[in-house]
Amino acid sequence: MDTGQPAASSSQRLFLALWPDDSVRVQLAAHADQWLWPAGCVRYAPADWHVTLHFMGDVAAEKVQAIAAAVALPFQPLDLVFNLVFDQPRLWPQGLAVLCASELPAALKNLHEALGQALRVLDLALDKRPYMPHITLARHAEAAVAPEACVPVVWPVNDFALVLSTGQKQQRYRILRHYR
Repeated sequence: MDTGQPAASSSQRLFLALWPDDSVRVQLAAHADQWLWPAGCVRYAPADWHVTLHFMGDVAAEKVQAIAAAVALPFQPLDLVFNLVFDQPRLWPQGLAVLCASELPAALKNLHEALGQALRVLDLALDKRPYMPHITLARHAEAAVAPEACVPVVWPVNDFALVLSTGQKQQRYRILRHYR
């Protein structure tokens, strides 16, 4: 029987991320406007900017609630309030234009590790590479020119989110839950 509704997906593409507020988006937009973008470059929309903490990939839909509960860490409010400073524009392989942080704050390192441990308990495979916070600004940007001087983007971090990658261009990501 066809209900006219899309079939529920048996898996969801999930990640944990820092999500910017409007003041950070304004700073990021000012930074992105300083780049020289080539034709064919695909710039990310401000609504899509984020800093991935852990990418989980395709996860069985029935595990989403367990993940949401597992990453609700018992942080004290002051443990999760720090500034993350992005001051390193870079071109990465495969044509990625990114803005990186030159330093990894201890509080972010601790949050990343604690979230990773919570996810490993659920037997989720995680990236083994060293954590490098960055914001992807564009794809297919091999010929982009980064600004010579970079005004730092200061991101006050006080929360993170569980996010669904929708696979749709209009709304690439949907926040499932905020953790403050």
